[in-house]
Amino acid sequence: MTGTVSQQAVDQLRATISGETLTTVDAAYDAVRQVHNGMIDKRPAVIVRCQNTADIADAVKFAREHDLEISVRGGGHNVAGRAVTDGGLMIDTQTMKGVYADPATRRVRAQAGLSWNEYNRATAAYGLATTGGVVSTTGIAGLTLGGGLGWLMGKYGMAVDNVRSIELVDANGQIRTVDAEQNPDLYWALRGGGGNFGVAASFEYDAHPVSMIYGGLIAFALPDAPKVWDFFADFAAESPDELVLMMALVHAPDGSGHKLAAVAMCHCGDLAEGEKSAAAIRKAATPVMDLLGPLPYPVQNTLLDPGFPSGARNYWKSAYFKEITAESVSVMADRFAQTPSIMTAMVIEHFHGAVTRVPPTATAFPHRKPGYNLVIPGVWLDAADDDANIAWVKDTFDVLAPYTADSVYVNYLADDDTARVQAAYGPCWDRLQQVKRTYDPDNVFHLNQNITP
Repeated sequence: MTGTVSQQAVDQLRATISGETLTTVDAAYDAVRQVHNGMIDKRPAVIVRCQNTADIADAVKFAREHDLEISVRGGGHNVAGRAVTDGGLMIDTQTMKGVYADPATRRVRAQAGLSWNEYNRATAAYGLATTGGVVSTTGIAGLTLGGGLGWLMGKYGMAVDNVRSIELVDANGQIRTVDAEQNPDLYWALRGGGGNFGVAASFEYDAHPVSMIYGGLIAFALPDAPKVWDFFADFAAESPDELVLMMALVHAPDGSGHKLAAVAMCHCGDLAEGEKSAAAIRKAATPVMDLLGPLPYPVQNTLLDPGFPSGARNYWKSAYFKEITAESVSVMADRFAQTPSIMTAMVIEHFHGAVTRVPPTATAFPHRKPGYNLVIPGVWLDAADDDANIAWVKDTFDVLAPYTADSVYVNYLADDDTARVQAAYGPCWDRLQQVKRTYDPDNVFHLNQNITP
């Protein structure tokens, strides 16, 4: 589905849109086609760097007219690399960074090119925040459309639970307002269904009074991992909505390669209550690093950024746990001791509170049970190490299979995880297919974790 485009047609597009139109001969082309995952090396025939919604609409119409495969790039963080097409047209919204916060209504209108870092900075000026990703360089669009877990989800729900409306360009290049009253079936599907239904140009979010939080990271020696888990499991089960916790097996940030069992926390309520939680966590074992304390929320959201540098090579596996015990954590620690990269981690994310009070089919994000998610982000720098790192991630995931369920968070799916897309949607799958048939029967938007019509 990659047509041939004449120079005349490209020139005409260039003259029409407000943003830039790039082809392979343009100086900026190579930089713009890169995404976060350095393993992705695709070459679009045309890149349209959109400035506004009209640019997106014209780009969609142009691609349809010239039979070009469409890819859509927001932050470009998604590990599968579907933001880039080989030989088609890439709609790049990264230059769309407008954001308007209304402190009276606590609503924020944000364009699709923003990263969470940029969004958080803009809302923090008003003492407000919305649940966003745990790595601040992630784009707001892809994260939100897939669900959007983050540090505030226990108190305020996922990103999708905070979306009030979306401006969408559909497969015909038509601009639609999507909310509970207008296009309600699309409103349901876009909150978890990914990029399957069109190009999101902007989002309207609820924002909440969050400025200083009590958070950060604390780490223990890797052999203490089962002991830390024993504490973590009991503590997390009793944690209030304001406290979001993660446990991770990580490498020391000093580049030494030392392996650690870490706990990350974010308490978005009373700082004194946050300090009590931190004091309890400090007693899980003997800390070797303690970075817990009061932080501005936007800083909390940057703490994991150094582990995910742009251009590093990434291969991930993920699944929700059906059960997790000291034994399974011991297996994780044994596997982690053998990882070939000092950039790789293994993360346990705790789901509780507001996230779990939404019915599983109320939005297209169905994972609403209290529990834990496993993500194994394999990260390394050298292409020569691809085989060893991919094999380690796959083997580790297989070893942990007895403890994991057949359900997965769509934003964590790798490029070779196509067979698991239905498992990402569970009870929402049939309805999602129906919405896809209505709004994109030709599967124009298929470079994503695809819901086939």
